[in-house]
Amino acid sequence: RRVRANDREYNERFQYASNCIMTSKYNIITFLPVNLFEQFQEVANTYFLFLLILQLIPQISSLSWFTTIVPLALVLSITAVKDATDDYVRKIDYLLSVSFIHFKHQSTLQNEKWMNVRVGDIIKLENNQFVAVSAWPPVDYVCFRVMFFFLCEGEVVCEPPNNKLDRFRGTLYWRDKKYTLTNQNMLLRGCVLRNTESCFGLVIFAGPDTKLMQNSGRTKFKRTSIDRLMNTLVRWIFGFLVCMGVILALGNAVWEREVGSLFQRYLPWEPPVDNFLFSAFFSFWSYVIILNTVVPISLYVSVEVIRLGHSYFINWDQKMFCSLCSTAAEARTTTLNEELGQVEYVFSDKTGTLTQNIMSFNKCSINGQTYGKRLDFTQFNPLADPDFSFYDEKLLEAVKVGDSHTHEFFRLLSLCHTVMSEEKSEGELLYKAQSPDEGALVTAARNFGFVFRSRTPRTITTTEMGRTVTYSLLAILDFNNIRKRMSVIVRNPEGKIRLYCKGADTVLLERLHPSNQELMAVTSDHLNDYAADGLRTLALAYKDLSEDDWEEWSESHSNAEKSTDYREDRLASAYEQIEQEMMLLGATAIEDKLQEGVPETIAVLSLANIKIWVLTGDKQETAVNIGYSCKMLTDDMTEVFIISGHTVHSVRQELRSACSSVKKNHMTMYKNHSFYILRSFREMSLTSSFCQAHALEADMEVEFVSTACACKAVICCRVTPLQKAQVVELIKKHKKAVTLAIGDGANDVCMIKSAHIGVGISGQEGIQAVLASDYSFSQFRFLQRLLLVHGRWSYLRMCRFLCYFFYKNFAFTMVHFWFGFFCGFSAQTVYDQYFITLYNIVYTSLPVLAMGIFDQDVPDQRSLEYPKLYEPGQLNLLFNKKEFFICIAQGIYTSLVLFFVPYAVLSDATQSTGVPLADYQTFAVTTATALVIVVSVQIALDTGFWTIFNHVFVWGSLGTYFTIMIALNSQTVFRIFPNQFHFVGSSQNTLMQPVVWLTIALATAICIVPVLAFRFLKLDLRPQLSDTVRKTHQWCFKTVCVHILSIRTWLMIT
Repeated sequence: RRVRANDREYNERFQYASNCIMTSKYNIITFLPVNLFEQFQEVANTYFLFLLILQLIPQISSLSWFTTIVPLALVLSITAVKDATDDYVRKIDYLLSVSFIHFKHQSTLQNEKWMNVRVGDIIKLENNQFVAVSAWPPVDYVCFRVMFFFLCEGEVVCEPPNNKLDRFRGTLYWRDKKYTLTNQNMLLRGCVLRNTESCFGLVIFAGPDTKLMQNSGRTKFKRTSIDRLMNTLVRWIFGFLVCMGVILALGNAVWEREVGSLFQRYLPWEPPVDNFLFSAFFSFWSYVIILNTVVPISLYVSVEVIRLGHSYFINWDQKMFCSLCSTAAEARTTTLNEELGQVEYVFSDKTGTLTQNIMSFNKCSINGQTYGKRLDFTQFNPLADPDFSFYDEKLLEAVKVGDSHTHEFFRLLSLCHTVMSEEKSEGELLYKAQSPDEGALVTAARNFGFVFRSRTPRTITTTEMGRTVTYSLLAILDFNNIRKRMSVIVRNPEGKIRLYCKGADTVLLERLHPSNQELMAVTSDHLNDYAADGLRTLALAYKDLSEDDWEEWSESHSNAEKSTDYREDRLASAYEQIEQEMMLLGATAIEDKLQEGVPETIAVLSLANIKIWVLTGDKQETAVNIGYSCKMLTDDMTEVFIISGHTVHSVRQELRSACSSVKKNHMTMYKNHSFYILRSFREMSLTSSFCQAHALEADMEVEFVSTACACKAVICCRVTPLQKAQVVELIKKHKKAVTLAIGDGANDVCMIKSAHIGVGISGQEGIQAVLASDYSFSQFRFLQRLLLVHGRWSYLRMCRFLCYFFYKNFAFTMVHFWFGFFCGFSAQTVYDQYFITLYNIVYTSLPVLAMGIFDQDVPDQRSLEYPKLYEPGQLNLLFNKKEFFICIAQGIYTSLVLFFVPYAVLSDATQSTGVPLADYQTFAVTTATALVIVVSVQIALDTGFWTIFNHVFVWGSLGTYFTIMIALNSQTVFRIFPNQFHFVGSSQNTLMQPVVWLTIALATAICIVPVLAFRFLKLDLRPQLSDTVRKTHQWCFKTVCVHILSIRTWLMIT
């Protein structure tokens, strides 16, 4: 990419992207056509559009077109409103695009919208301003004028747009000279300018070419197991519909050939039908239209409405609100709520997820001496941080007497970092660190008298024991996940050059001078002790450099920086060259305390048969200590397996040995009812850094999964972000279980996206994990409420909703099927066409939605007290193929009763005047009324928790049915629309007959009594845990009421 500063005419030749970003999909003009096109990508919507077209053919349809178009229009409208609302939220990027920025046009500055900024423009950024492009700003603000000329006259040649946030390669050409540009010279989109009043920058990438947008690729769409099951069931239902259509079409062919041919003189076939086969063909499509309600058009939109309600319940839950950080729980998706009730594996990060990620300098080792005891710094150092605490007076005395090793130790901590300092007033320092660890170390140095005050790109200013010292910053050797260390090279005021390095002991100790062997052994023991206490450790070292050494290395480093090929490799080689034969200073130990409620949460989730794995980058000893602290590991565990081999062969042997030991000694199985239960389940598998890569290889993954899943707790330490995601993928692949990943930092994003459900902790490490997550909150302890309360309720509600939904639709539709055998297979409908239209969208829609949104079997507190209530979701017991067929069977049974009971009773029934009741309209009204009453009574029985909404919707729907039916069958409506309403007066006449009400009562009893009997027997003979808990809760409530009544009576007597 070639970019010429302040030359739009030149830059526009390359057709670079503009800076206007629209993450929203629609605008006012495109919304309707685009949204309709997307909605008709759904097979169900396309199917009903096809039915609508069929209904426009008079020879096929016996129903009016509005019986399909009204429900279809309602479903499309609700979905469109939801899509429009979601899309409005996405317009935040557009609102940013229309905010203003100072823009240099020719020689003057003027305000311009971000969306109008182009590649090559020069912009002015001010302090605390959001950056909406990728720009190259001046680095050395002392040389501002020179850099400004660079910006105005220079040309940049750089790499094309890519998603690598930690790398940038480019070259600035200015007046026949060239200068290397790196990632250190870039301000990326999404950053905020800090600690700088203002700066000018040259726009390199804009809009979709910025690294932020290059990294915001499409997130994998997650679907629940219930979604996948529903799609399968709908296909089965559609096949069942075709089978019913074929059966009735064959019946029509037989009837027309054997019977219909006898009536041709006065009831001829209507053109173009001229034979019984053609009649059967038309009959097939007619019955497909009539029986289309067996494929529920409103199923998917009803599911979305219910999920939306569940999401709002999570957002509104005050018990998941953190008052300390004013952060509420947030459901960032509405598609996974019921999957929260089916989780079997939880993969958790440690730092910031189980711990607070608020670091405190706890212990240290200096020149072989360990320190750690609480101190008061206020009298010794007026610049001390009042919130800092340490626990050893010996260390303070060593600083006061001027011990050279101690001073050098804290001098390193005050210099070797990337912290920014802001001094609001004299002595009031505010440190801004990239990580809490770094901030804790600089704060420790500050409190022991080595105060970091300020920095420029070329200097670092400190106050050492009250004396201001300015160091020349010669080079910064950056930290990354491969190096696991950082170094700085500084020149002190006396001209002495020294390299200071801090990093992981595993990489730093092997780069020490041979003379450090004895000190290294002592320090290693201290490091192990600190790790056993659950502390985060770093080793510190230094190296003196001569002027010749510095000049020689500086030249090689400069060549590596300027190189365009393999620049990172050459820089790494240069860093490796200088970071050798260092002298050990000591080690630091930082405490990261557990969050509140972590041990209790893990204990409760374990009782719910949820297996928790911790995936961390910490040392093995630290991971084990945290495991015991949070009660993942307990002293009564019979055996702890540590898999720590260095080769493929050794890792395989350790895995096989651990697996055989588990199977031989502790995996005793016995059968209890219909489940296999594991007993003496007390093992822990620990995977260390060296064996992790081997264990995840394709030929060993089965052994790794079988061994790890046989253990009660698993901790993987020293793992990379990619390995975290690989572990999650292995469980998804081999166990077919629902997984949940929870983390707080950018290194957890891969794991969060890989799991079925991703949860982000909004903590100290930014919002990367939250942005990639499906749910977010601020404390790990809220996970138990998310799963055991909201997740379990969502799963329960969705299962009950689906069971009832399929039941009521089959009960409604199958009546048409039975009627076909009594109407000559003529595709005549049983019900009035307006009843067919309103049944699913008015008469029965709101009660089932109320149940799906508000229902619960036990209160939230009981869900937490009895974690075993969570297991039905893990075993998928409440809605599966078996439960589906039971619901279908009940619906078919109900349809048989609703058709044949009124048919049998009304065949010989008469009015009080002697007029027979065996007419079509009376039969239709009776059957429809019985249907609405039966399904209303059924949902009343299915509802376990009644709210005001349930009462209004259930009984209101019944009242609405009678009101609408009487209104549509009235004389007034008939006079206005004589060709549309053919049931004039039939409802009033039918419902005034006692025999009709007796028929409805009989049909209702025959439908409901078997259900009641079955449920009473099941409750008595095989009660579920929820039944027992509910009964106990009711008994406790009654006991409390009796006691209150007794006390009140006693008080009245006395």
